[in-house]
Amino acid sequence: MHIVVCVKQVPDTTNVRINPETNTLMREGVESIINPFDEFALEEALKLKDAHGARVSVVSMGPPQAEVVLREAMARGADDVVLLTDRAFAGADTLATSYAISQAIKKINARPDLVLFGKQAIDGDTAQVGPGVSEFLGYPLVTYAKSIKVEGDTYTVETMMDEGVDVIEGKLPAVMTVVKEASTPRFATLSGWMQAKKADIPRWGAKDVNADLTMCGLDGSPTKVVKIFAPPVKTGGTRMDGREQPSAAVDAIVKLLQEKGVA
Repeated sequence: MHIVVCVKQVPDTTNVRINPETNTLMREGVESIINPFDEFALEEALKLKDAHGARVSVVSMGPPQAEVVLREAMARGADDVVLLTDRAFAGADTLATSYAISQAIKKINARPDLVLFGKQAIDGDTAQVGPGVSEFLGYPLVTYAKSIKVEGDTYTVETMMDEGVDVIEGKLPAVMTVVKEASTPRFATLSGWMQAKKADIPRWGAKDVNADLTMCGLDGSPTKVVKIFAPPVKTGGTRMDGREQPSAAVDAIVKLLQEKGVA
């Protein structure tokens, strides 16, 4: 069994800032981390590796510094990794990103058994790249996977739905997106970090994966971001203590509601 896991390097959203002049994310001085949801996808792949001896390949699309998340994946137990990096991919929306990643997956293996994603990336929150890759690969799609079991070429997946848990059975190959309820990601071992630190990470560009440049980057992106901004800071409202003078507090609340046009 061959499993491909797609991971993304994202800014730590607890420290995200917006440039007030350009309305873009300010990445300078902001720590980058592996997308948290992708950690659960990687863990599911490693669990299948433990159970079935699967090969786990990890691919990431991003700038050269995204090597950091790939080394972390190797330290946790991934067998091989690839960084998809090229200026031709710059400015890609979810469609162009899905296309580029699908081309890389085809080069890794023309027909891998399973392709896993986190349910979404915390910087974009679109949850569209996993489904997009399934379309480009022509694979069935299972979203919001909570548990994945494989016997031969048959999978059984529990998926998290609003109304509860669904159980889905199907035949490999497939693309799946994984939720955080799936499992607790394992820690990297010291020996794993030592090996990952010394590993040579292949870097593939658009030509390496036979990508059509008209489908990459800005040229291949029908989505255009016009503006990005931070939501207004909530002040927490007005607090009133009516324990000593409840009638005065009630009068003050009514007055405040009238001023707001509510009462």
